[in-house]
Formats: sequence, C-alpha cells, structure tokens
Amino acid sequence: MVIRSASRAAFGVLAALLACLLLLLSGCSGGGGAKGSAKSTHSAPSAGATAPDWAKGMATVPEGRLPAQARETLRLIDARGPFPYPKDGTVFGNHERLLPKQKRGYYHEYTVPTPGSKDRGARRIVTGDSRETYYTDDHYRTFKAVLR
Repeated sequence: MVIRSASRAAFGVLAALLACLLLLLSGCSGGGGAKGSAKSTHSAPSAGATAPDWAKGMATVPEGRLPAQARETLRLIDARGPFPYPKDGTVFGNHERLLPKQKRGYYHEYTVPTPGSKDRGARRIVTGDSRETYYTDDHYRTFKAVLR
C-alpha cells in the first residue's frame, strides 16, 4: 500500500512537471518561430513585445535576431560609415508606402550584404530621422521594425 501511494505521488509530481515544461516551451516558441528569423513574414508583434509607437502594427525583430550582416550594417550606420556601397545613406523614397508617411528625405537606405549575391542583393536597412530602423530582406516588399 505504501509503494502504491508513493507511485501515485511520484506520478502526480512527474505529470505536474511535464505540464509546466510544456507550458514553458509553448510560451517561448513565439508562435512558430518565423517572426524572429530572417524570413519576411508580415506577422504582428507578439503580445509580450513592447514596440515603440513608430512600430505599432508592424512586424518586429529584435536587433540581435537580425542576420550578422545586418547587425554589421547597423554598426556602420551608428559609426556614420565608412560604407561599402556608394548608394548607402541615400534617400529612400518610400514609394511602396509601407513605412509611415514622412516628408521626402526623412528615410535613408543602407545595403545589407547577401552572401553569394553578385550584386547588392535584396536586403536593406532603412532608417528614419528619429532613429527608427526597418529591415527588409525582399527588396522593400515587406519591412520589420528593428527593436534596438
């Protein structure tokens, strides 16, 4: 009888631990994982993320989850260069109208090198005059607000 009740208690503890582990793992997954990756999915920010006002309603990506080349481009932007591409720092026209509307000259674009690409590739960082930062890996079809 003592063995049987000890087995039941151990089973109950084990079941509670497994339930906690499953709850923890499901909460850490962030809804599928594509949001934090370099893929361009246009998902909304997670409920737990605190996005600045300029990023409300946009997909977001923490700076640390960007590809290494994008993080290096951000470092160059912060240092004000030197930039490897002549078009880096030029005005971004926002012709796609995916970023908040601003006066011409407000946004500037920078190349994020793409390994294996023979040209500038499709990846860019776009910055705003108020330090907003956006990332695109599909040549302006979609953007993610970079949380810095």
